Amino acid sequence: MRIGMVCPYAWDVPGGVQFHVRDLAEHFLAQGHEVQVLAPADDDAVLPPYLTSCGRPVPVRYNGSVARLTFGPVTSARVTRWLEAGDFDVLHLHEPVTPSASVMALWASTEPVVATFHTSTPRSRAMHSAHPLLRPSLEKIRGRIAVSEDARATVRRHLRGEAFVIPNGVHVDRFASASVDERFAGTPERPTLAFLGRVDEPRKGLAVALRALPEVLDRYPGARLLVAGPGDAADLLRVADSRAAAAVEVLGAVSEPDKAALLRSADAYVAPHLGGESFGIVLVEAMAAGAPVVASDLSAFTAVLDGGRTGVLFETGSHAGLAAAVTGLLDDPGRREALTAAGRDRARVFDWSVVAGRVMAVYETVIEGAGAEPDDTAPRGLWGRLVRGGPGGGSS
Repeated sequence: MRIGMVCPYAWDVPGGVQFHVRDLAEHFLAQGHEVQVLAPADDDAVLPPYLTSCGRPVPVRYNGSVARLTFGPVTSARVTRWLEAGDFDVLHLHEPVTPSASVMALWASTEPVVATFHTSTPRSRAMHSAHPLLRPSLEKIRGRIAVSEDARATVRRHLRGEAFVIPNGVHVDRFASASVDERFAGTPERPTLAFLGRVDEPRKGLAVALRALPEVLDRYPGARLLVAGPGDAADLLRVADSRAAAAVEVLGAVSEPDKAALLRSADAYVAPHLGGESFGIVLVEAMAAGAPVVASDLSAFTAVLDGGRTGVLFETGSHAGLAAAVTGLLDDPGRREALTAAGRDRARVFDWSVVAGRVMAVYETVIEGAGAEPDDTAPRGLWGRLVRGGPGGGSS
């Protein structure tokens, strides 16, 4: 099968959508499919052979963080050329309403289109306002996928559509086979807690973890919080309790093997996120590696942790709740072992062998349905598709 995938966010900047597209593309490539990916990327970025850059990205505030997107006539021309050269059996767009390459590919497409919605946004003026403009093109989407129930609710609320829930995927065996790394390992007297995420993005909740740390240190004076991820934590550490700041080790961005080793070695993984999460891929990675998970009770996290069966949940934003959850877990080795076993089993649900199979089933259904439709002879290109509208002609 010839598969075209479009990622709206800068390929060379780490992010959940980018990793999802990368892993899905490489899984299908390993199965023998022909896969091409289109995404924004800086001119000097090192790109895999299956990826084509559609232009240099620029930083834009979007969905509670800063996204690096690309838009404009140059991007439009590159998108159109890529589609013409690809002659894809199916076009898979990620975040198709994000103002970047995905929406431009949707406008210009004639292939059967599958779209994955990653975002959970209870209220989005941008999506609500853009719906009338995008509606003719959205009707071209033959298969909608949402990575969680929260993401599906966003599709229903803002785009008045339905979607299949297919979660993000994880290479479970890569995390399950990781070895303990002495740099990250703790002891009963000096346990280690791990945090992964962009450290200067408030919704990731590092400030909550820092406020919880003194109460953890009261019970475990040698405890360490290992913080991994891009961004500068200096401002947060400057205003944190001095004991908490001294107990934090900032690792910066880490490689995939080091991330797996960190999760395998930590006594607990903490996810104090405050909102804006539609899934929780790092929770699955932590479970796959065997780390007991302590997470805010966001609906997306609760779903990943099977209602709390495979992890400890605490009230979102409550540093006291986080401290109590962590100390309670550190006090109970038997519970940690039980959560490790349950988490490893739960992670298998999200393995790419399962997830990619479900995505392929959507592709096959969409292609089969497209074969029964009249040929679409509309001109390629952004303007031609905008004027013509949906696949049946007109703007409906």
